[in-house]
Amino acid sequence: MKILITGGAGFVGSSLAIALKTNYPDYQVYALDNLKRRGSELNIPRLKKAGVEFVHGDIRNKEDFDAIPAVDTVIEASAEPSVLAGLDGTPDYLINTNLVGTVNCLNYALKHKAGFIFLSTSRVYPIKTIETLNFVEEETRFALSDEQPVAGVSAKGIGEDFPLNGARSLYGTTKLASELIIQEYNEFYNLKTVINRCGVITGPWQMGKVDQGVMVLWIAKHYFEQQLGYFGYGGTGKQIRDMLHVADLYNLIDWQLHNLDKVNGEILNAGGGLQSSASLQELTKICQEVTGKTIPIKVVPENRTADIRLYVTDNTKVTALTGWEPKIGIRQIVEEITAWLAENEADLAPILK
Repeated sequence: MKILITGGAGFVGSSLAIALKTNYPDYQVYALDNLKRRGSELNIPRLKKAGVEFVHGDIRNKEDFDAIPAVDTVIEASAEPSVLAGLDGTPDYLINTNLVGTVNCLNYALKHKAGFIFLSTSRVYPIKTIETLNFVEEETRFALSDEQPVAGVSAKGIGEDFPLNGARSLYGTTKLASELIIQEYNEFYNLKTVINRCGVITGPWQMGKVDQGVMVLWIAKHYFEQQLGYFGYGGTGKQIRDMLHVADLYNLIDWQLHNLDKVNGEILNAGGGLQSSASLQELTKICQEVTGKTIPIKVVPENRTADIRLYVTDNTKVTALTGWEPKIGIRQIVEEITAWLAENEADLAPILK
């Protein structure tokens, strides 16, 4: 099998590429990336060592696909992944990468009759609707209630039939627009596709920032003993997310790669789920225990732009269709990332400190 992974030097793309090549040494895996995100250059030696062929190119440029031979499957893992991207009035890079770039990927897949696995985001779900959901305030977290004003949500989390009307960030909108185009290619061009709406993905080799990669950021700030803040929702740190270890995501992509017919045309939520969820307050406690360090955390009660109180993925549909469910919990994730920071401190300190 020949596979192209776009965003292949990014955190998710490189993790998938290396895992695929490790588990299937006979497969040819190409990783296409423009190396725009700081830290992605550190993945090039890792890709080459694993036997992945790195292609320096940009999905915004149709011509950059010309150097890549025909493949059997495209895994579209490229993105400008920041929820805040473009909100300052400069949306061009975001739109050209996340929307125009996806169209270029689709046309390449169509040309070679390749399968198409798309990594979308839970951010396609509208902010205001999520913010009006019923919740209970527990001692260390906010939690969803079973009784809700809209369909597609329960105490287990948010499902695929959650209403899509409303604003969701320019990032979420470009991914949703890509989803719509993918469905057209599936219907009218008979391109085999599957869309995965991922929650927070994390793990070693993620270059975490304030607006994307919060799990690594939180652990790194503890590790390097720097300040953090509980922003918004009264500054209690009770806002909650589920966390999906990239190794768990790989297991799902691996299954889809070899069973695309069984999920062709589907849209699937894929996240850590309730069992792998944490509030910032809970995450802080685990970070303190694992790193042995306690850092100052300032309190800023005011909410930030495009933030949400809670998001948890309901994996019911993906589990029913594929048998997949995440296995790695929050504490193991924190332990693995802390070990990675210790092993690569010299390289990572300038990026994550």
